[in-house]
Amino acid sequence: MGRGDIELDSNKVCDEDAGGVEVPDTAHQISSDSWFQVAFVLTTGINSAYVLGYSGTIMVPLGWTGGVVGLVLATIISLYANALIAHLHEYGGQRHIRYRDLAGYIYGKKVYSLTWALQYVNLFMINTGFIILAGSALKATYVLFRDDDQLKLPYCIAIAGLVCAMFAICIPHLSALGIWLGFSTVFSLAYIVIAFVLSLKDGLQSPPRDYDIPGDGISKIFTIIGASANLVFAYNTGMLPEIQFTVGVLPLYLVTFTGYWAYGSSTAVYLLNSVNGPIWVKALANITAFLQSVIALHIFASPMYEFLDTKYGIKGSALNVKNMSFRIGVRGGYLAFNTFVSALLPFLGDFMSLTGAISTFPLTFILANHMYLVAKKYKLTSSQKLWHWVNICFFGIMSLAATIAAIRLIAVDSKTYHVFADL
Repeated sequence: MGRGDIELDSNKVCDEDAGGVEVPDTAHQISSDSWFQVAFVLTTGINSAYVLGYSGTIMVPLGWTGGVVGLVLATIISLYANALIAHLHEYGGQRHIRYRDLAGYIYGKKVYSLTWALQYVNLFMINTGFIILAGSALKATYVLFRDDDQLKLPYCIAIAGLVCAMFAICIPHLSALGIWLGFSTVFSLAYIVIAFVLSLKDGLQSPPRDYDIPGDGISKIFTIIGASANLVFAYNTGMLPEIQFTVGVLPLYLVTFTGYWAYGSSTAVYLLNSVNGPIWVKALANITAFLQSVIALHIFASPMYEFLDTKYGIKGSALNVKNMSFRIGVRGGYLAFNTFVSALLPFLGDFMSLTGAISTFPLTFILANHMYLVAKKYKLTSSQKLWHWVNICFFGIMSLAATIAAIRLIAVDSKTYHVFADL
């Protein structure tokens, strides 16, 4: 279906740096950031505090074989899917700065809307996870100094949500992060190094660990299926191939594998709850994980902010009374709802599974293969078309199975604990 069949983002601007290719109008800056800043954004995404959860949410339910092989395959498949999309970045004589714009250009308005919905469900759940992570880091810091059970996880999540909202109000758009991206990298380095060193020390000093996959029967099967969605969640950001295997993936592997090696099947969902070491060192790791989660959430929430700012014409000075009031009301309200959901169901692993199942599988793997198939259909051989259809069908089945498993996990955890649980 051609561009003439759909009327989306009718206001256009011409990007001269892109060779005269038209891009959709947007209230936020585009094509103005250096590759250095872009690399910082991407590195912040892949090495966010979520890396502290993969030992417990991927390795524990999958074991050594499933976890290692699964993560490596997920890396390769994610890189392949991103390469497919990169080939379509400038398609049909114009540049597509949004994933949904590309889908709309190829398929039409209905798929544009569906892609838009999946993207924002995806981002909402990622941000929910960030607030849970930030709250968990705050509570872990508190119990290091006072183990009186007074500051419960829902309270910590509420504090985290408030800080995230304040940051979102002060930083108008992604390009304005500036020096905060440098801080984010320093924070990431701090908790990654501390988690790795303390896990390594504990592993060397501990007796043999149990690496058996927990659970039995049908429960074990559902847990394994849910963990497969966690694998793709780990690569839920668009990454440059040049950095994916270096600054991106290697620290993730290092922390994930070392954490599981050190604590086995008893590894906590939030790795820093398992490590032993000086109080000040663990406090530093938790505080930096909290602060990095605030910055990373802003990155993943930026597409929502861009959509709302563009829709309601929020341009000009960030300190303009109208613009400031808009950010306080709209962004504050969005993050308040995010925070409420985070406190209501603070099950990090379950949210990762559900996010991977209902949005990452369809958006990153199914849609990428099908868009490439449609866009290049006259240039592909029969075997190449068959390959893309196999990918589409396989990941479609995986998405359905993982969605069922993730919903079941949330239901079981909700019964085992309760809403607003203090985990």
